[in-house]
Amino acid sequence: MLPPRDKEGFLKSLDDWNEDVADALAQAEGIDLTPEHWEIIHLARDFHREFALSPAMRILVRRVRDTVGAEKGRSIHLLRLFPDRPARKISKIAGLPKPTNCD
Repeated sequence: MLPPRDKEGFLKSLDDWNEDVADALAQAEGIDLTPEHWEIIHLARDFHREFALSPAMRILVRRVRDTVGAEKGRSIHLLRLFPDRPARKISKIAGLPKPTNCD
């Protein structure tokens, strides 16, 4: 069973997140998590720990590029892993608040 979430499916408390919760949230989004997904999820969580913000797409792409390399640091790579709305899905699965620029 998943911890309490808001009406859009984001966790109400950051403290409720763990990898099992992330797996369940990803499944609800139709995503089977692979090591590539986890790499991005952990980068997003690290960004949030550092800046107390969920990363927007452009910032996330730059962070991925700077951390793991130019090949993965492209929006098309994130779209392949997290189809439709990558920044929103990554934040949701990572247990972070919805990015401020997402509707």
